[in-house]
Amino acid sequence: MTAKISYDDVEVGTELPAQTFDVTRATLVRYAGASGDFNPIHWNEKFAKEVGLPDVIAHGMFTMAEAIRVVTDWTGDPGAVLEYGVRFTKPVVVPNDDEGATIEVSAKVGAKLDDHTVRVDLTAMSGGQKVLGMSRAVVRLA
Repeated sequence: MTAKISYDDVEVGTELPAQTFDVTRATLVRYAGASGDFNPIHWNEKFAKEVGLPDVIAHGMFTMAEAIRVVTDWTGDPGAVLEYGVRFTKPVVVPNDDEGATIEVSAKVGAKLDDHTVRVDLTAMSGGQKVLGMSRAVVRLA
């Protein structure tokens, strides 16, 4: 696969299509099974509150993975992501109801680098709070 976006077609400030991701308790259980991360803060409300959390929270790596989908969907090639890093700033709180939580992700080109690469700056929000800080990816474009 190769990125479907051309380096010459983007400028600093180019916005990627924003996306919203729904997260329910069922989502967290499926992720726990796939990742092997069965920490009770991700599924047991009583335990999460006992350790000082407001409720069950989404896995940080799950949140990170959902956010990068904005970039991989834009490029058309997950292999185009050369680097990706975030700081976890706030948890994604997932209530036990029919709604769950949402993660809203927006992104824009923050810098054009060498060798057909760009730095993409992502913003991930949930419940009106920024949940990932310094969320950046270096991506090779066509």
